Amino acid sequence: MMNRTHIIQGAVWPVLMLSLLMTGCSDDGHHDLREWMTQQRSSVKPKVEPLSEPKRFLPQAYESAAAISPFAVDRLAELMSVTTRSALPSPLLAAELKRRREPLESSPLDAITMVGLLERNGQKMALLRVGGLLYQVRVGNYLGQNYGRITRITETEVSLREIVQDAAGEWVERPASLLLQEGTGK
Repeated sequence: MMNRTHIIQGAVWPVLMLSLLMTGCSDDGHHDLREWMTQQRSSVKPKVEPLSEPKRFLPQAYESAAAISPFAVDRLAELMSVTTRSALPSPLLAAELKRRREPLESSPLDAITMVGLLERNGQKMALLRVGGLLYQVRVGNYLGQNYGRITRITETEVSLREIVQDAAGEWVERPASLLLQEGTGK
């Protein structure tokens, strides 16, 4: 008997919960909201601008048909000859490639600062600062990334010659210098 009562009570709970759920979903109280939404939808008129007429297409004549194509075999051969010519080391560069590189050649010239001058045994030596370290250099030493060789040291500057490629791909010499920076002796 007790089991039967538990079975009846177990079946009553889901029916009771379902009826409560159905009363929560009834339509009372939302009728005025639905009416207002319908009224708002009917009062809004969408504004659609008419499309403009398509513009007439006017074809343009191709006037470069007689010009040399950048992909022509002749043009490519010309470009390849310039590239191979600049790939061959010039006499200026050949000697530089054979020698051992010096430590200051790994730094760009604009990262090197002249901070002083020493004279030892009648020979002038410049003091250069690179990344917080001081280096002593003399005429003939190399610095900078363009094969820069020191040609002269004065009280106010270090003069050097660099070997760089010009616009045509040729290796040429160019003068450069480092000026003494005052107030950098920290």
